[in-house]
Amino acid sequence: MATACAEMEPVAAPPAAAPSSAELVCAQGRNLKAVLCQRCGSRVLLPGAATFAHRELLLPAMRKKASSGGSEAGELLREHWLVRDMFSFENVGFTRDVGNVKFLVCADCEAGPIGWHCLDDKDSFYVALERVAHE
Repeated sequence: MATACAEMEPVAAPPAAAPSSAELVCAQGRNLKAVLCQRCGSRVLLPGAATFAHRELLLPAMRKKASSGGSEAGELLREHWLVRDMFSFENVGFTRDVGNVKFLVCADCEAGPIGWHCLDDKDSFYVALERVAHE
């Protein structure tokens, strides 16, 4: 079970974080609010289940661009929730291996990818803040 933040009050986010992430991170650096799927509202993580992390990750686009002639490479995202144990998730699915990566998707509606997991590091699951909702 995830350790919830003791104070559960928002504090300033770690250096170089976007101002919007400040209200999502508690004093211990954990998620202050529940993490939800943007499309269906399914709960992905409970409050306190993940740690705020800065890491540049390239995720494929969530939505295909209509009449896009070229191939969409994806989006470089920098703010993530880092989950160290896959059993901390309330509801998440994984894609098939793409090289040495599995992408995280909502297990209910399959929206995604909302995150990234490298098969070389069994204890690191990243959920992009821009790809999920919080409550």
